[in-house]
Amino acid sequence: MPEQGKTPLRKLLRVPAGGVDLSAYDAGAKPGGPRDKKAGLAATADMGEELAGLQDRLWASSTAGDPRRVLLVLQGMDTSGKGGTVKHVIGMLHPYGTHTKAFKAPTAEEREHHFLWRIEKEVPRAGEIGTFDRSHYEDVLAVRVRELAPPEEVERRYDEIDRFEQRLADDRVTLVKCFLHISYEEQRRRLLRRLDRTDKQWKFSPDDIDDRALWPAYQKAYEIALSRCNAPHAPWYLIPADRKWYRNWAVGRLLLEHMRALDPQYPKPGYDVEECRRRLLGE
Repeated sequence: MPEQGKTPLRKLLRVPAGGVDLSAYDAGAKPGGPRDKKAGLAATADMGEELAGLQDRLWASSTAGDPRRVLLVLQGMDTSGKGGTVKHVIGMLHPYGTHTKAFKAPTAEEREHHFLWRIEKEVPRAGEIGTFDRSHYEDVLAVRVRELAPPEEVERRYDEIDRFEQRLADDRVTLVKCFLHISYEEQRRRLLRRLDRTDKQWKFSPDDIDDRALWPAYQKAYEIALSRCNAPHAPWYLIPADRKWYRNWAVGRLLLEHMRALDPQYPKPGYDVEECRRRLLGE
């Protein structure tokens, strides 16, 4: 349950129905968050034990036929922190109960299939917490901006995504879709830091600079996707991502709130506990 007197983060960060203007959102804000970085890092670490316990119960309940699972979708511009979120939030969980997939540009084989073909193969199984680093939304984001498909094809995909996410929800998948909202200025700073550090240069590509020229088009594409695919069973959450510590805390907190709502339970044993105890003690 949420702490006394606190508004659930699911309400604070949920993208409202209707149109979305990303310029109206401060990427450096920290709605509902701890007061500063030190407190934020401590709060994120503190939630790890409860998150891991809930994950353990979800995994255990699947062995008794519980079909529920969770899918965390992370979308955002380059350097917004999708990989960092996986490291700092999903990294607090047991790897046996998680499944993470980073989607890159589709391969030749994947291009021969429907755009959701490669996505459906990676949906988490019962008991798992799955994470998508980029996702099916790339097919209405990068594809739209770079004109990799006819406009009418992109237009159809919004409805296909809605139907796909409805099927997931009907199949007891809890969707937690997070848009990591980074500012244009902060992205420049992070790209420069990558160039400055030899251990980060491998993450940089000159194409990253070219993509910055497409920033307005990407912002528009995100606004459309956040508006068009924001159903009650699969809402979007907008995460201010200029502060890395807040981003990690917010995604972890959203995941924790959804897991608390699921409230998975350990299955009851299908054997006589006391009889087994007597047998062991009587050896």
